[in-house]
Amino acid sequence: MQYEHTQTGWWHRIFLAIAAVLVLGALLARGEPASAWVALSIAAVFLLCALVFGSLTVRGGVDAIALRYGPLPLFRKRIRYRDITAVEPARSSVIDGWGIHYIPGRGWTYNLWGFGCVKLTLGKRVIRVGTDDVERLAEFLRTKIGGDEKGQVMLQHDAP
Repeated sequence: MQYEHTQTGWWHRIFLAIAAVLVLGALLARGEPASAWVALSIAAVFLLCALVFGSLTVRGGVDAIALRYGPLPLFRKRIRYRDITAVEPARSSVIDGWGIHYIPGRGWTYNLWGFGCVKLTLGKRVIRVGTDDVERLAEFLRTKIGGDEKGQVMLQHDAP
């Protein structure tokens, strides 16, 4: 079983629109070079954010799941299947937000848009992977880690 899914958000469209307005403002501010440079600098930041956070691709590999923001892939994350101890469909909250960040007591979040996510437990660590394909991603990961229907890894001990 293979897995690959790309979620496209809408924040990048807003960032592109803001960048376009700032470039237009810079063109209109020809008599104020300092203002034009400030507007162009801010436009460049918004353009970079739009290119980096336009989509989130989750791809299942041989030994790990790979997360990649894009179309400009500056941020990537690999999570080895052998490190995952539990998988469960979940919902992120407003405090988890969107993007890439860490919240003490809640763990890491890799999310683009929406509140659907798959909560991965890696020992004592938690990683939330945002997706609009929660059930399929959770099922794929369960098959890779050898978990039960709830995603708990079944540990087998040798008999004495």
